[in-house]
Amino acid sequence: MFVPNCTQTPAVGRLTVDLPYAIHSRGHDAAANDRMTLNGHVVRLQFCSAFDMLDFVQVVSDYLCRRVGFDEDSMHWVGVAVRESVINAIKHGNHNDHSKLVHVEFTSSTDSGELAISIRDEGEGFDPESIADPLAPENMLKSSGRGIFLMRNFMDDVELRRVPGGGMEVRMVKKLSKAEHL
Repeated sequence: MFVPNCTQTPAVGRLTVDLPYAIHSRGHDAAANDRMTLNGHVVRLQFCSAFDMLDFVQVVSDYLCRRVGFDEDSMHWVGVAVRESVINAIKHGNHNDHSKLVHVEFTSSTDSGELAISIRDEGEGFDPESIADPLAPENMLKSSGRGIFLMRNFMDDVELRRVPGGGMEVRMVKKLSKAEHL
């Protein structure tokens, strides 16, 4: 596990990477164990609110997409959804506050052919029902406000929820298409 100190690298922030290949024997929480399969992996990233981390998160996302068996197009759209969610966590959730962390968890399963991604911030949270429709005429020319719309269109399942104790969690799932499964 690599954990640089935030005070030493303020541009990048603190990064914690947990790559448990034998998660059942590591004593992690039961919810994570319930999501595991014999041919799956859980990758957890935890880092300060720094946009510099986007490329690293993208590398992890692409690697796991390849392991699950996604084609290049699906891998690209998963990457867009993950980047949008991490950007939202940094910008809107944590308000670019380097003392607040972004938590990303990838759970891949080669058995079921799916990748589940959870992105959580440490902000105040928001009501998902209050999100403006980016396709409404008054919003068409706005330079922002399409991230969640894109996530919902690129992923098979997207859930947004307030986290007890503060923050928001976006949970997304992408499944292999029948053509990719062959």
